[in-house]
Amino acid sequence: MKKNLLTILILALVIVNLTLTVITMISVTGTNKKTAALVDTIATVLNLELVSDEEDEGPDISLADTEIYTIAEAMTIPLKVTEGGKQEYMVCKIALSINTKDDDYKTYSSETISSYEPYIKQSIEGVISSYDSAYLSNPENREEVKKEVLKAIQKWMDSKVVYDISISDVKFG
Repeated sequence: MKKNLLTILILALVIVNLTLTVITMISVTGTNKKTAALVDTIATVLNLELVSDEEDEGPDISLADTEIYTIAEAMTIPLKVTEGGKQEYMVCKIALSINTKDDDYKTYSSETISSYEPYIKQSIEGVISSYDSAYLSNPENREEVKKEVLKAIQKWMDSKVVYDISISDVKFG
């Protein structure tokens, strides 16, 4: 008889424990959903702040939709005069990435863009000549200058058909 009573008592405690576990899970699940929604909202806000409107990374353009226009001659750009009064130069090659799917592609294709080359060179030189070789020798700084050059070219063209620029074979002297 004692075994039966003890078994019934254990069974009752198991049922009470199971009931309390179910109630706890229901209340925690609702709170967990609200917490997950809050975390998602915060993550979304943080991601929006990582890339501001000014630093728009631009559209993803496939390589098949890209045409490369290379300025034939290496550019020799006079840099900002150093504190010692020494004039330095940067010699580099420039290549422009052109989006063939852009509406302005007919105006600025690789066949027609060569006629605008002096103005493009002027835009490039205008931005790069405001820096000195010490600043430009740092690759991170060069990326920032590259973005400025791209913005200057896009502003001059009044188009985003040129979506990237490559500065290579950089030499200082």
